Formats: sequence, C-alpha cells, structure tokens
Amino acid sequence: MSTMTATPSPFSPADRPQLGLRERKKIKTREAIRTATYALVKEQGYDATTIEQIAERAEVSPSTVFRYFPTKEDIVITDEFDPIIMEELRARPADEPWMITLRYVMRKAIQYGLKEDEETSRLRSHLMVQVPAVRSRMMESMSVTGNMLCHAIAERTGRDAESLEVRVYAMSLVGGLMEATLYWAETGHQGEFSDLVERAMDVLEHGLSET
Repeated sequence: MSTMTATPSPFSPADRPQLGLRERKKIKTREAIRTATYALVKEQGYDATTIEQIAERAEVSPSTVFRYFPTKEDIVITDEFDPIIMEELRARPADEPWMITLRYVMRKAIQYGLKEDEETSRLRSHLMVQVPAVRSRMMESMSVTGNMLCHAIAERTGRDAESLEVRVYAMSLVGGLMEATLYWAETGHQGEFSDLVERAMDVLEHGLSET
C-alpha cells in the first residue's frame, strides 16, 4: 500500500502541516497516472491497457510510471487510506473499546473513499474479482497493511506487535475487509459497501452465528 496520503483526511486535525512542493508534485503525478489508467481501462479493458499508453495519457515517461508503481497491478490496488486509517486509530481515546474504535475509523474511511469517487471504487473492486494478477497482487499487499495494523494494535493494547495473537487479529481484519470488497463486486455492487464492512466486523467481534 502507499505510504503517502493523496488528499488530506476530512477528519484529521486542522493544524496538520501543509505538504511541501515536492510532496505535492509527487501526489499530482501519482494521481495523473491513476486517472489515466482508469480511463484507459474503461475504454479498452485492463489487459489491453499498457504502461506506454498510461504514460502517454498521463503525460509522463514509462520510467516515471514504474518509479511510482512497480507493476500495472499496483496502480489499481494502491490507495491512500492506510496512513489515514493508522493516524485515526492512534487519535481515538486510549480507553475507547477497540472494536468501537475500529468501526468508527472504518466507517469514516469508507465514507470518504466512496464520496471521492464511487465509480472508481466499483471499478477497482471489479478488477480484483475479474483479473487474477490484480487479486494476487492485492493478496501480497495485505501483509504490508497487516504489519501497520499490528503496530497500531500494539500501541493501543501494550501487546507485542510481533506476537502471534496480534498478527492473527490484524490479518483477520485485513482479510475480512478484502473479502467484503470481493463480495461487493461479485454481487454486482448491490447494497452499501459500508453495510458489508459492518457485517464483516460483526463476524470478527462475535464469530459466526448459530443460525
């Protein structure tokens, strides 16, 4: 996952320092590459879209595309919410029950993501289902997100971030969110994605129901 936010969090502190010129240029370039990729995929499909075409549409060189995104799949799966989620997890009250914190942060992140571009969110989830290479790369990226979450959990609970229990819990959450995304796409994006995430969180909190 990406390690830099493309846009400020709508629920972050108002006094967050402004990004420098270099950082803003990087963000602009990365977003241009993403926008070009999604436009081309809509026009001609994922497999037919090449790095050279993406570079030309984004008005950058192919080497620049690879500098920001090592593979074409990374353009699709990389988002800017990991750091936002981690920041907001750490900003919640230390005595707040952990599951309440998770539900709050997930809900806010989803609201923000879908508000920004719901069509792109649908396209990304569709590609995760339809393109094996995208889904495979997403599975690989889960370990990065899970590691970040392990440290956030450790900070809150005082547990060892490398302990088996923390690692299992973190990856269960990450895996649950991925499965909710896949399910949303597989069912034709019926209903609200936020409702599916709430259902996934229910399973993590309470396990499978007896019915």
